[in-house]
Amino acid sequence: MTVYAVDKLIAQARQLAADYKRVTGKPLAGVSAEVAEYDAARLLDLELCRERTAGYDAIGRGPRAGLRVQIKGRAIFDERKGGQRIGQLKLEQEWDLLVLVLLDERFEPTEIYEADRATVEEDLAARGGGRSRRGAMSVGRFRNLARLVWTRERGPEEDEIWDNRSA
Repeated sequence: MTVYAVDKLIAQARQLAADYKRVTGKPLAGVSAEVAEYDAARLLDLELCRERTAGYDAIGRGPRAGLRVQIKGRAIFDERKGGQRIGQLKLEQEWDLLVLVLLDERFEPTEIYEADRATVEEDLAARGGGRSRRGAMSVGRFRNLARLVWTRERGPEEDEIWDNRSA
C-alpha cells in the first residue's frame, strides 16, 4: 500500500476539482469543503478533528486555543456574480467560531474570515425568519459581519485592527 502525504492529496484534489469544473461547468461535490478544512487548519493553526463531530470541524491552537471551530468553504468562480451562499450553519450544535475560507477557480485560498458564534446568531436573529432561521447566510453577508483574518497577498491579518464596516 502506498502512503500519500495529505498535502499532496489535497493538491491533486484541487487540480481534479478545477479540471472537472472547467470541463463540465459544474463543481465537484464535497471538494471545496475538504480543501477549506485543510487550508483553515494549516493557515490558522487549527487541529482538525479526526472523528466527525457534531457542530465543529477543528479545535483552535495559538490565539484560538480551545475554541471549537466550524469551517465553511466556498469556491468563487466569478466575483461579479452575487448571491453565493455558505453551507448550512449548525446552529443547534456546539461551536464557538465560524470560519469561511474563500477559494479561487483553482481551489486555492484567497481570503479567510471568522466570526464568533454570538455575532453570527445576533445577525441571523435580527434578520428574522426564512433562510435565516435555518442558518443560511450569503457569502457577502458573512464578509460584512466577520473579521478578515488571512489573505493570499498578506498572510495573517491578526496583528492589525481591521474594520470591514467602514468605507
